[in-house]
Amino acid sequence: MRAAGAATAALLALSACSSSGSGSDDSSSSGADDSASASAGVSGEVTVLAAASLKESFTALGAEFEKEHPGTKVTFSFGGSDSLAASITGGAPADVFASASPKTMKTVTDAGDASGTPVTFVRNQLEIATLPGNPDRISSLKDLTGSGLKVVLCDEEVPCGAAARTALDAAGLKLTPVSYEQDVKSALTKVELKEADAAVVYKTDVHAAGDKVEGVDFPESADAVNDYPIALLKNAENAGAAKAFIALVRSEQGRKVLTGAGFLAP
Repeated sequence: MRAAGAATAALLALSACSSSGSGSDDSSSSGADDSASASAGVSGEVTVLAAASLKESFTALGAEFEKEHPGTKVTFSFGGSDSLAASITGGAPADVFASASPKTMKTVTDAGDASGTPVTFVRNQLEIATLPGNPDRISSLKDLTGSGLKVVLCDEEVPCGAAARTALDAAGLKLTPVSYEQDVKSALTKVELKEADAAVVYKTDVHAAGDKVEGVDFPESADAVNDYPIALLKNAENAGAAKAFIALVRSEQGRKVLTGAGFLAP
């Protein structure tokens, strides 16, 4: 019996050590064991700061998280990744940060505000959003440079704006928009409200808008695909719930929600 007890203790110790590496940059390392360990004893509120393009997907995952863990509450703040990163480095309380680009995540890691290594959980690609029915017959990125068209872009400090600039450079095009918006949802709203004829946004945002806009693919978008990293924050007030939420995002269930919204697998 003493020998059996010692063996059991050793196995438990080994299991604890193996589960401590969940901050790895390898997205395939998030399995059922990680989800189970992160979910143990989950309670309270978890605050998530996430890129605006994640709004629909993360809202759905937040509802699922609260259902799986009665008594928990997920509070979201969506916006431009650069603004969110600045909030975190400025001391804003949060548990999780999900960015639309490694560059904006690096702002947080360089400031020492992340716990562990951020992990890429999805990718996103650009698309042109036009008015319903595409009345201006836009079929390419070059068409956006035509006179008389009101085109909106994200600010270049925001990941969707930086990606649009990369795509335009790849096509050798210059485009002066009627406005630069602080996040992708604001850019898309200009088209939805018919205040602009087109906007360069993410495929996921066109998907979420339904019949309010029409999407047009363009080949240069392949040169500007954004990786989305997620990280537990160093000063998380509810690290247990934060780890469990990240585990859900990276799980098969989370991947299904995200790819269903138009995101690409990492």
